[in-house]
Amino acid sequence: MKIDYHTHHARCGHAVGSLEEYVIRGMEIGLAQIGLSDHMPLIHVDPMTYLPEMAMPMDELPRYVEECLQLKEKYKGRIDIRVGLEGDYIEGYEEDIERIIRAYPWDYVIGSVHFLGEWDITDFRQTAGWEGRDRMTVYEQYYDAVQKAAATGLYDYIGHIDVIKRFGYAPEADVTHLENAALDAVKRHGLAIELNASGLRMPAAEMFPSARMLQYAHEQGIPVTIGSDAHQPERLGQYLEEARALLKKVGYTQLATFDGRKRLLVDF
Repeated sequence: MKIDYHTHHARCGHAVGSLEEYVIRGMEIGLAQIGLSDHMPLIHVDPMTYLPEMAMPMDELPRYVEECLQLKEKYKGRIDIRVGLEGDYIEGYEEDIERIIRAYPWDYVIGSVHFLGEWDITDFRQTAGWEGRDRMTVYEQYYDAVQKAAATGLYDYIGHIDVIKRFGYAPEADVTHLENAALDAVKRHGLAIELNASGLRMPAAEMFPSARMLQYAHEQGIPVTIGSDAHQPERLGQYLEEARALLKKVGYTQLATFDGRKRLLVDF
């Protein structure tokens, strides 16, 4: 089964293409399931004064869900559309996040850590934020946030769990203990993770998570799904052949899929 559970479209401001263009592209490349999973609106910073093009405006959220559901019905029998949200975990804003999640009929919600406070560690415009900071301290803060996200009960799986490595900033000291602790939290709270292939086109030059983390996740019995993190329709499914090959090498034989917030493992 070919699936892609991580996609973004024009509403978020930093992607292009309509939802329907992604669906059509998904059929063209033979996907059995496509997950539509755009970014949750910003809740902890003022969207009018923060950096532009970070996430969809709050008033677009119901329109996003409505369009996803319309497409799900329109293409029923041709491609299986799953309606998702990449729900940023922001420490201290758990109740606000929960209100957004509970308000809509999601098939799945991705728990991703992008922000440490007001600093988006995944934004190429904000790499200067590393200057003057102790890298190990940043990694500790990041993986602590991942553990807290897993503990909320709000999410179905953790997205790009080691995305902090995206731009190549890393401590000189080993961070295996931090990575394993994050995966242990995922296991403890019954979540899955994703193998996010987009890291292959970034300075990190490897998927999220690394092969080592993926091996540890497999040893712990943590389910996994996959996503391209496409921000353009033509990148839908990008590097997912490599992702499936890595999963098989590690020992995975099944992928996690989601329907109405219920997880179902399927062979691939």
